[in-house]
Amino acid sequence: MIRLLLAACFGLATCLPAAAQNPFSAAVTVNDRAVTFWELEQRARFLQLLDAPGDLLETARRTLIEERLQVDAAERLGVVASAEELEDGMEEFAGRANLSADAFISQIESRGVAAETFRDFVFAGITWRNVLRAQFGSRAQVTEEEVDRALALAAIEGGAQILIAEIVVPLNAQNQEEARQLMTQLAQTTNGSVDAFSAAARQYSAAQSAETGGALGYRPLASLPPALQSLILPLPPGGVTDPVPLGQAIAIFQLRDFREEGFVTPEATAVEYAIVPFAGGLTEANLAQARELEDSLDTCDDLFGVLPGGFERVVSEVDAVPAAIAAELVALDDNEISYDLTTEDGALMFLMLCGRTTELPEGARETVRQALFNQRLESYADGFLAELMSEAIISEAE
Repeated sequence: MIRLLLAACFGLATCLPAAAQNPFSAAVTVNDRAVTFWELEQRARFLQLLDAPGDLLETARRTLIEERLQVDAAERLGVVASAEELEDGMEEFAGRANLSADAFISQIESRGVAAETFRDFVFAGITWRNVLRAQFGSRAQVTEEEVDRALALAAIEGGAQILIAEIVVPLNAQNQEEARQLMTQLAQTTNGSVDAFSAAARQYSAAQSAETGGALGYRPLASLPPALQSLILPLPPGGVTDPVPLGQAIAIFQLRDFREEGFVTPEATAVEYAIVPFAGGLTEANLAQARELEDSLDTCDDLFGVLPGGFERVVSEVDAVPAAIAAELVALDDNEISYDLTTEDGALMFLMLCGRTTELPEGARETVRQALFNQRLESYADGFLAELMSEAIISEAE
């Protein structure tokens, strides 16, 4: 996930070697095309703003060399990015940070990255895509049968998967202000650190996940309530949300990983769950009863035999599920159980997920077709680039 760092760039000059006396002299020459010291430093600065890992100067050097070769190939094939493609590409890239291209450029220029550095970066990416399509497009075509198989596979695998962790603190009339202050502080002090978040979860969280440092395991992205998705998806790995009110609790969430396991993410449209209230709240006696009931159930349907008339079974559109219950259901697979919440009148809430109703988004077939096509193009990319590298004449400045 690409995240634009809008915080200040901390002393990049100290981690970059001094540029040559003339910053516009060639640091590397690739088939008579120069990569200047200025371009190297600019690309490294840009990568830092994008939160790229590793040795930024080495990454900048390698990618700029590759881009010279890619543009060479594009010129031979007559497929360099057009002005319109470049403009659209810049808008699309900036849109990932919820900015227009002009606003994005303004942000990076204020942090020492020139607009042309951004343009060159996007230009190279579009140009290489054009090269791959021209060179290998006919071999990468996708049949209807392949789309059918991919859709079936995506449905089985669950599409996009997200790994999050939680810290949940119950609220009552006496602790509301103190709990909110604590969660605000934890959101700040644990941001960016899995270890710090895990330690805080073990110390402060009232959820069952506290034992695992708040970790919920990989879950389908579609299982998260839309409001929670909008808070978590913009975060970098390790990022922590602001405190989220959940009725009689308050929580913070940490994004730990995001992965694509299929081509299409099914959208959860409805959810079915069961609630068994235990009067008296979160007591040891109630927890013991909840665990005993859990041991007697395999599916929600078992409640009809084990506890006839003593539970509520709810079928609801996803957006209509109360926030606290929706957040708790995120951690559950079908027929799994939680007893971390309390009802409005203070009873311990035994919560069981019965199932989710999902459907493929509109245009799923075309999305899958394009994903397969792009995947096949990428399978040719490394070999073709290696071929270009082997034929290139590359010389470093002394």
